[in-house]
Amino acid sequence: MIAKISSAVPRGIEALPVQVEVESHQGVPALAVVGLPDAAVREARERVLTAIRQLGAALDARSIVVNLSPAEERKEGSLLDLPIATGLLTAAGLLPQQAASGLWLVGELSLDGGLRPVRGILPIAEAATRAGAGLVVPSDNLAEAVVIRGARVIPARTLHALVAHLRGERLIAPVLGRNGQTPNPPVEGYLDLADVAGQEQAKRALEIAAAGGHNLLLLGPPGAGKTMLAQRLPGILPPLTEEEALATTKIYSVATGVERPRGLLWRRPFRAPHHSISPAGLVGGGSIPRPGEVSLAHNGVLFLDEVTEFRRDVLEVLRQPMESGHVVLTRAAASLTFPARFQLVAAANPCPCGFLGDPRRECRCSPREVERYRGRLSGPLLDRIDLQLEVPAVPYRDLASTSTREGSQAVARRVGRAREVQLARLSGTKRRTNADMSPADLRRHCAVDREGAQLLELAMDKLALSARGLNRILKVARTIADLDGSHALLPRHLAEAIAYRTLDRRPVS
Repeated sequence: MIAKISSAVPRGIEALPVQVEVESHQGVPALAVVGLPDAAVREARERVLTAIRQLGAALDARSIVVNLSPAEERKEGSLLDLPIATGLLTAAGLLPQQAASGLWLVGELSLDGGLRPVRGILPIAEAATRAGAGLVVPSDNLAEAVVIRGARVIPARTLHALVAHLRGERLIAPVLGRNGQTPNPPVEGYLDLADVAGQEQAKRALEIAAAGGHNLLLLGPPGAGKTMLAQRLPGILPPLTEEEALATTKIYSVATGVERPRGLLWRRPFRAPHHSISPAGLVGGGSIPRPGEVSLAHNGVLFLDEVTEFRRDVLEVLRQPMESGHVVLTRAAASLTFPARFQLVAAANPCPCGFLGDPRRECRCSPREVERYRGRLSGPLLDRIDLQLEVPAVPYRDLASTSTREGSQAVARRVGRAREVQLARLSGTKRRTNADMSPADLRRHCAVDREGAQLLELAMDKLALSARGLNRILKVARTIADLDGSHALLPRHLAEAIAYRTLDRRPVS
């Protein structure tokens, strides 16, 4: 008898439906798994047979073939343990033939028959719901599965409990996914901008970056507060929408090396990889591609501290996702696309010793050394960073000041109002912020008067700006105007945007 059980495995941030076909008969004891299984799937043999023995059933004397369809797609992970075990029991006549009809089953088995949580439940729950099927998951995956609206989830703690349910002996009540509109819950725990002493210009740049979704480079000596500023950017960004929260949670659902989500992730991600990271660690990779740091920062912030210490090839792989908002990873086994729409905040010292421009400490770097050091950031990469700002050392009077500083909540309100203006302006398109505007959007929404045109022409000549650099200035100026409540793009908005192109100026001599 052949049993057929429905399941799925993650494929990128989507799910690949898998049909587990099991044929069992008396013969030479063996269990063969075919259909491009990886090592974890092949090892399911020992886990599954041992777990079944805990039910008092012995299948060791049977010849068993397990086929994973579609056979041309590689299957990885331990989440096929449960459908294989259910298929074995069905093929052996220990479960009714149609007991698992209309259900997708996923889960890893322990040797005592317990069900352990697995990765990738969220995209699988989404696919099962689209297919009109219920989903059997380990109990620890329940909170993740039920975030899908309309899902019908059966949580099982053990194989024994699932067998009793499928036999109709002790039914497990299904848990339904969310119904109706879910309001964004309040998100707490963000660091407050009021903690940062001084640095008013840098705070202004941070507000502009948040309001328009712009990338930001902070250039300053050690201890100037660059990291503090970057860590407070998520706290002034608008709350995640439900669509954004779901997209972010799907990435964390399939990723390895990060905490498994328990429900929707409403906090904006903040990722700060070490400068020793590899290109694959940054954008993703592996024989079965997994998301990298740029995807884990989707809808959030990617912070590169000491950016000039990152390898050149690592930084250059950022250029494509910064422009397109996604990463395409092609391997022999698969070609997968991961979303990667993040805000980049990079921080660097102004020179190798770090004290260029510091009035208290002498810089001993030669102009050639400074130029070589800054040259580690390529022109094409700098073109994609809208705001480039020098962050000076904080004087004692600012550190000792007891005056009240503006907190993140007040800044976030201004940012929210500016974002609402942009959403209305870009309605009918897939773009949401000024940083995403297309050339056609720039022509439509960033017209300048004669004085503004002369200012831009002078900037292009003096700073040797590329066309992309000019477009970045227009986008930043549009954001400054939105914060100012101005429909027109005025010369003062352009002048402030031009001032944020620090590294387009000639190196210090």
